[in-house]
Amino acid sequence: MAKIKAIIFDMDGVLIEAKDWHYQALNKALGLFGMEISRYDHLVTYDGLPTKKKLEMLSLERGLPIELHEFINEIKQAYTMEMVFAQCKPRFFHEYALSRLKQDGYSLAVASNSIRQTVKMMMEQASLMKYLDFYLSNQDVKIGKPDPEIYTKAIQKLNLQPKQCLIIEDNEKGIQAARASGAWVMEVDEVEEVNYQNIKDHISRIEETFND
Repeated sequence: MAKIKAIIFDMDGVLIEAKDWHYQALNKALGLFGMEISRYDHLVTYDGLPTKKKLEMLSLERGLPIELHEFINEIKQAYTMEMVFAQCKPRFFHEYALSRLKQDGYSLAVASNSIRQTVKMMMEQASLMKYLDFYLSNQDVKIGKPDPEIYTKAIQKLNLQPKQCLIIEDNEKGIQAARASGAWVMEVDEVEEVNYQNIKDHISRIEETFND
């Protein structure tokens, strides 16, 4: 029987409840120039996209000067880091899940649309880095999600076939990228759903299909 051998996690909204941090940090930076993204637009249009892509869209749609992109991006990252230091803490159900999955023999990785520094910081603050074989950020690919490049690269780095991997994702753009990679996908709405029992149950259902 074929087996799932690796689990690849998205980060924001899956292992870290950080989606609001990114939203708040970007709005704080945009606010310096009298601009903001509404909660509705964030959820419907911008959620899951890299900050650089969001800024490009704001230039096209609302006239944000392109010359400001670098500065806004840098200050947004600084605001994000402040929130990570203040709010990113270990969660028992995530530590338990990853420690047990590692013990069970699965390879574990993170593939996030966030920048490398943010991924590293969040995984260390949440005490999850020690369970990961590696992590990938938007700086490790040419095209971010919803393009599947980051997941395809993670699968190749694991030296596995797509159907030997389970990707855990929470937002539409990430799910689209995960499905396009050819891997199995577990969709979640809340970080609390990313627990050991739910993941093992999902893997069991997948592996049962191999015998059908």
